[in-house]
Amino acid sequence: MKLLVKLIIVATLFIVTSANAQEFQGEATYKSKRQIDIKLDSTQVDTGMHQQMMEMLKKQFEKTYILTFNKEESIYKEEEALAAPQPQGMQVMVVSTGGSDVLYKNSKEKRFTNQNESFSKLFLIKDELTEHEWKLESDTKNIGEYTCFKATMTREIEDIESGISVNGDKDLSTTDEEPKMKEITITAWYTPQIPVSAGPGNYHGLPGLILEVNDGSETVICSKIVINPKNASEIVEPKKGKELTQEAYDKIMEKKMEEMEERMRSNRRDGDGQSFEIRIGG
Repeated sequence: MKLLVKLIIVATLFIVTSANAQEFQGEATYKSKRQIDIKLDSTQVDTGMHQQMMEMLKKQFEKTYILTFNKEESIYKEEEALAAPQPQGMQVMVVSTGGSDVLYKNSKEKRFTNQNESFSKLFLIKDELTEHEWKLESDTKNIGEYTCFKATMTREIEDIESGISVNGDKDLSTTDEEPKMKEITITAWYTPQIPVSAGPGNYHGLPGLILEVNDGSETVICSKIVINPKNASEIVEPKKGKELTQEAYDKIMEKKMEEMEERMRSNRRDGDGQSFEIRIGG
């Protein structure tokens, strides 16, 4: 009889543990910032306007994101904020193809869905998660109350000098030549205290939640974590938008940006005012 009781207790504990694992959920707040240093011809832009532009760009890349996650899924969204004011007398258009409005990741099924509104159209990019080749390091540091471990990986990206164009001018960004590439080191800090492979943006695949990541120009760092919040947001994969792969989406964006650059050149030829496009590659 005693043996039967013990078996029942063990079985009950196993059921409770499994239920807790399924119900586990967290919410992490991240803040991003990017180093911007763009040299412009003083004959086109005076010093005061250049300073205004740099301040606007700085604010453009200072964003707050919310990552809602469980053991297998995550949703990454940007918090809504007021747009940065445009410098007086100048229209500045920042074009970046690497962002997302709602990024859903499923680590168990190794796939993602990125819902993104670009050029007034809603896209639903579905593809496989990239298998990052992380190198686990021995360095540690604390972020808040969490002990974090260092991980690094290298990646080739478009050289920032060739990835910045002003008004689509061909001396800075040419469509006839292959873009210059360079290798960068990406450094992440993850905590095994939260054993999920999630992280901000497209970063994932480490034995713990990624709390900070830096690619040399942009830093994204976690400022707040709530485990099992009372009013937890439901993790729902986005469904609306034109469905396509990442490669197909990238091709559409490249074509759209080329068309936009041509319109801007045409406007300048027609004397319709001064406008600047700042296109950041990578």
